[in-house]
Amino acid sequence: MATFTDLIDLASERLGGAVVAANDEFFAPKEALLKLGTPEWREGVYTERGKWMDGWETRRRRTPGHDWAIIRLGAPGNVRGVIIDTSWFTGNFPERASIDATTVQGTPSAEWLCGDDVKWTTLLPEVALNGDAQNEFGAESSARVTHLRLKIFPDGGVARFRVYGDVVTPAIALESGREVDLAAMENGGYVVSCSDMHYGHRQNLILPGRSTQMGDGWETRRRRGPGHDWSIVRLAKRGTIERVELDTDHFKGNAPGSCMLEWCDAGGTTPEFNSDQAEWATLVANCPLQPHSRHSFRVSEPQAATHVRLNIYPDGGVARLRLVGKVSAQ
Repeated sequence: MATFTDLIDLASERLGGAVVAANDEFFAPKEALLKLGTPEWREGVYTERGKWMDGWETRRRRTPGHDWAIIRLGAPGNVRGVIIDTSWFTGNFPERASIDATTVQGTPSAEWLCGDDVKWTTLLPEVALNGDAQNEFGAESSARVTHLRLKIFPDGGVARFRVYGDVVTPAIALESGREVDLAAMENGGYVVSCSDMHYGHRQNLILPGRSTQMGDGWETRRRRGPGHDWSIVRLAKRGTIERVELDTDHFKGNAPGSCMLEWCDAGGTTPEFNSDQAEWATLVANCPLQPHSRHSFRVSEPQAATHVRLNIYPDGGVARLRLVGKVSAQ
């Protein structure tokens, strides 16, 4: 069964997430909270302030109160759950934590966000934390959220902070008739399922920008039997796809031999979409792919679609997929 961790990390640095303020970061910097990789342990490594830790760590509190950090989501949206990761923090993790949420316009300064004009609401009430653990909590927001405030009680260290949910893009960005990348994660696109992602996660297909290395794309294991691999993208909005861009960047000895894309119009775009019951039609006919190359395909007869299925033959890796088109009138 799918969990909230299958959703998009709204706070990801790749989407523009940032820790804009913290009341204290004496032992380890606040920016580490959103680092992409898993937390690292360096045995015997110390800084001039103490043990080197891969995360955000405050000094030992000697007065009443608590510590906090404010996070700007890279992709504002509806939050469904969070992970407060205390990996490697064993005797110095917070006892408890809570999370507040707010929605503000534009890109306000850190000073303003720390002021009294911001109206915060509780997203996650105070909860107990375990040390050296992935502390997972369901946390449903009732509206689109742009910033979170992580509060730790009374002090200590957190290695990583992940915020999972559904991207909610401002209506003006997806106006009818506007040409956009309908698959893009920052626009609300989502890869709902795939046949296999042994080496690279399916959501990497729709990340912004070029891939950084081979592990930054979607890659399947080597197929030893008949068949082929595939991924299904739920478009940010129902729209007509006019151009497909497919990048096999960094996949030099393991790019697919060819690909074919299909579309369907499922009406609704809920996560409960059943691909087996959908009526699929060809978007781009089967065509060869080159390793470590950018490919572009024109769609001869654009049709209104809600989902696209990328089929690769027989297996391999794809760095990025762009589905450029125009939003349909809803």
